[in-house]
Amino acid sequence: MDKNRIPLELLLLFSVFVIATCGLIYELVAGALASYLLGDSVKQFSFIIGVYLFSMGVGSYLSKYIKGNLIDKFVEIEILVGIVGGISAVVLFILFNTLSHFEGVLYLFVFCTGCLVGVEIPLLMNILKDRVQFKDLVSNVFAFDYIGALLASILFPLVLIPHLGIVKTPLFFGLINISIAIFLCFYLKRELSSPVSLKFKAIGAFLLLLVLFIFSDRLLSYSEEKLYGENIIFTKSSPYQRIVLTRNNREFRLYLNNNLQFSSTDEYRYHEALVHPALSMARNIRNILVLGGGDGFAVRELLKYRDVRHITLVDLDEQMTSFFKNNETMRRLNQNSLSDPKVAIINKDAYIWVKENKQKWDVIIIDFPDPSNYSLGKLYSQQFYKELEKLTTPDTKIVIQTTSPYFAPKSFWCIEKTVHQVFPFTDAYHTYVPSFGEWGFTLASFKPLNQKLYRKLPNLKFYDYNFHQWTYFTKDMKADDIEVNRLDNQILVRYFDEEWGKVQ
Repeated sequence: MDKNRIPLELLLLFSVFVIATCGLIYELVAGALASYLLGDSVKQFSFIIGVYLFSMGVGSYLSKYIKGNLIDKFVEIEILVGIVGGISAVVLFILFNTLSHFEGVLYLFVFCTGCLVGVEIPLLMNILKDRVQFKDLVSNVFAFDYIGALLASILFPLVLIPHLGIVKTPLFFGLINISIAIFLCFYLKRELSSPVSLKFKAIGAFLLLLVLFIFSDRLLSYSEEKLYGENIIFTKSSPYQRIVLTRNNREFRLYLNNNLQFSSTDEYRYHEALVHPALSMARNIRNILVLGGGDGFAVRELLKYRDVRHITLVDLDEQMTSFFKNNETMRRLNQNSLSDPKVAIINKDAYIWVKENKQKWDVIIIDFPDPSNYSLGKLYSQQFYKELEKLTTPDTKIVIQTTSPYFAPKSFWCIEKTVHQVFPFTDAYHTYVPSFGEWGFTLASFKPLNQKLYRKLPNLKFYDYNFHQWTYFTKDMKADDIEVNRLDNQILVRYFDEEWGKVQ
């Protein structure tokens, strides 16, 4: 026994490291998955972290009732953690479109995983209490625990999600959990009361997760096809979003985090409405800034003007712009706009980039996703528009996609009111896009928007330069008592969640 003490201590402390790493990965996967499927990343991560920590406390409390051979129990719990945490994303993706109470299942997985992880640490301390001095035991266990958590938090956004994706990541770490259990079964077989049974359980669980890992892409495709009801031709998980491209007999559709971004049958309506009013009213259009718009469709419309000399596109997600720049189908749709020599692509957070930049622009096109979470909401804040002001001249025209005035009038007018706090002249306008319904925009400037046309393009599919017709809003597209969206209140995100939650 004396010879085995130090190896056992090191082995179990290493297990603490693995437990912490895997446990936090399962928690981060649940948070990311909830953000992808349910939106509002701040709320989802907040709830999941709270439930996870609470369940760890429950597990720690319940650990005192575990009797018998504690090493046997530890191995069994390690197997259970690997199974429950490993299969979580697969099961949740499959169930998302079939269960009315999906969130209940999501939090059940989080609770069970946290509870099992919470049992393990006290169990390990009980196993080691007669082998290690108490002060060394506590310090070593918590040191390995926190180091594992740090490693998980670094690997998750930088390596795991970009390379393994949201489904394979928990399966991979489930295999690691169970690998530890298998190793313990062989290495500590003399200290186990039922080594053969535990070996069968561990190897069986490992084979189950291995099969799911091998076929995870097919399972994900199956679940997403059920979710979208269309043939999926491309999927990618970037550090920022889940990108899904579908195709049916009529159209291609792009979804980001389960939200429709465009349909190839009518995206021209949206992008012509976004680009051409501002370009026709701007005195100069040599230098154009596009914030968002990583699909290249707004850039496609801009390149129709001979006077445009340089376009800078700032989009956070490099995988998004790379897909639309290199994919043959997308290049055909955006007319290879992102490869044009006039276009410079910068993959950076737009808020940070705007704060750091000092160049002046003739026209600024803002095509961000809807403010469905706080990280997007900051890009519609008064503070952001104040930073944007530094990039403008008195003649600069700015246009902002402003969500739907019909489905989300509070959100729409909140954006318009916020813009108006910085830019004295604004015009809200809207048009109908069949895939989305009535959709709105805000045009802003430091000079009156007298709708004087400096240029007109022939042969546009949709926009006819009768801009004044688009500025009329019926009663059901108006809202009163709207607050300004500031960084410290993010009221817009709450408006958006409230209004679009009713629609969905």
